[in-house]
Amino acid sequence: MSEQVSEMASGSDGHTSAHPARYSIGIDLGTTHCALSYVDREASDGDRVEQQVLPVPQLTAPASVEGKPLLPSFLYLPHENELTPADMTVPGMPTQDFIVGELARTRGANTPIRLVSSAKSWLCHPGVDRRAPLLPADAPPEVQRVSPLEATTRYLRHLRQAWDNAHPEAPFDAQDITVTIPASFDPAARELTAEACRNAGFEHLTLLEEPQAALYSWIQASGGQWRKQVQNGDIILVVDVGGGTTDLSLIAVLERDGNLELQRVAVGEHILLGGDNMDLALAYGLARKLAAEGKQLDAWQTRALAHGCRAAKEQLLADEQLASVPVVVPSRGSKLIGGSIRTELTRAEVLQMLVEGFFPQVAASDKPQVRARAALTQLGLPYAQDAAVTRHLAAFLSRQAGATEQIDGLQGTQPAAATFLHPTAVLFNGGVLKSTQIEQRIVGVINGWLAADNAPALRVLDGANLDLAVARGAAYYGHVRTGRGVRIRGGTAQSYYVGIESNMPAIPGMEPPISALCLAPFGMEEGTEVALDAQAFGLVVGEPVRLRFFGSSVRRADTVGTLLDFWGPDELVELQEIEANLPAEGRNPGDVVPVTLHARVTDIGTLELNAVPAGGHERWKVEFDVRAETTEATA
Repeated sequence: MSEQVSEMASGSDGHTSAHPARYSIGIDLGTTHCALSYVDREASDGDRVEQQVLPVPQLTAPASVEGKPLLPSFLYLPHENELTPADMTVPGMPTQDFIVGELARTRGANTPIRLVSSAKSWLCHPGVDRRAPLLPADAPPEVQRVSPLEATTRYLRHLRQAWDNAHPEAPFDAQDITVTIPASFDPAARELTAEACRNAGFEHLTLLEEPQAALYSWIQASGGQWRKQVQNGDIILVVDVGGGTTDLSLIAVLERDGNLELQRVAVGEHILLGGDNMDLALAYGLARKLAAEGKQLDAWQTRALAHGCRAAKEQLLADEQLASVPVVVPSRGSKLIGGSIRTELTRAEVLQMLVEGFFPQVAASDKPQVRARAALTQLGLPYAQDAAVTRHLAAFLSRQAGATEQIDGLQGTQPAAATFLHPTAVLFNGGVLKSTQIEQRIVGVINGWLAADNAPALRVLDGANLDLAVARGAAYYGHVRTGRGVRIRGGTAQSYYVGIESNMPAIPGMEPPISALCLAPFGMEEGTEVALDAQAFGLVVGEPVRLRFFGSSVRRADTVGTLLDFWGPDELVELQEIEANLPAEGRNPGDVVPVTLHARVTDIGTLELNAVPAGGHERWKVEFDVRAETTEATA
């Protein structure tokens, strides 16, 4: 039994059938780790897939290189006299003045002001110019900073060079490449990821959402038995808690023409909550313990302690036999060794802090807590205010309570009075969820909600290695997208809208109200263009203007051209505003030109808006821009 369904990821094969790529390469571009997996298409047949993970050569100590399945997503910028070129050389790779991977992470734990971390989280931060040299965020002036885009490019380039060294007979440029992104990435963050890939020399690129990659990995690991573990009408909840973000997705199992299909139902909002938050929580917990012993840490040492807690947490979650792991806090003085502070992080402390702090018992009706914020704050990442993943999960399922009624084949599968969508199965992904206690807590919380509604308990879908599932799933997706297996139907993860300002007389203290025009409804396939010819709007040219865009993960009934005058606070979320100066093209600055709108979802998931003047041949094109201050607008 085989499934033939439409493609949900962006991109194209990039190869003709006469010259197909031998390998399908999948890259997990993670906040704390990267990984590369690949499928040998020539050695694969049907449900038997020949798949491997590339050991990535990287420095583990000065002048010491090892091949490891994970490349830590850390970039270290050493002082010019700190290491010799030989200390930083990886055989087969160019000489460079920075370090990527394991040594970057361990060295940066002692000197955090020279360590770039969480570049992926910065890459999707709309409040900063992501091409500007921002990182490390709190580095002193003498440290040369790099942009989030450049840091990401360096991780990708390292993986590409590692492949070419290991497979000189099969150049990277000739293979099909799939790179994963969070499902909640907006079009600008998708475009930036694609730009980093292009800067790293990637030729044949596809972007795939991480929860789908995790599900593809589960399908591949089942050896063709996945159809026996799910059934028509199942709703699979994918919970992905990674180093920087929490991603929540719902995927339905449908039957069409006697075959089982998978279709994405919903994607959660971008939640900047993950392992980074947990590392800081553990660090502050240890800092309080040290303070009680009379050992006060400064801000620099607390940050270094967070990096030490990350490594200790990963060891404790990976090995249930460990009771504790030592953590060393470096000294600020000249006696670096003798002045170091030693403590330990215990398994009990990790589980207490993580389980109770980040996965507390909550009600299905609970919402993430919002606190009053101080007027002044340090510039940094827009972390979620509420650290409780379970409250974010409750809010997500509540928002999607009626989602199945709008999908053919799922009507009537949910109780009519349900206040939240009832998942029937759950798939876990992300390094944080290696802990069986955390997994059991999430399952217990959701099952409590379901029991209160007299609904069946969740089935847990056994996944593969949580560190490698996304990379393996991406490689497997690249293999099956040529027609060799099951595909997940998707399209855009949200509905997208543009703001239309009302034409009204000036009123003191009041801006003209904004309506929201639907440009791309939920599920609109990449590469699709639509024309809104039935409605004409006025376009201001020749002077700076603002373009406001909105997204919705709950409004599925809207079609192209739907104009909303009112919407609830949870229905639409405003995305990054764009400032543009559209060329006047022979008109006077400030002229209002009657136009119709054409919208297109590009191959990489970017929303593109074209304005076509009535009776003319010009076309103004506006895309989501990745710079903070302005946008490209062309005629």
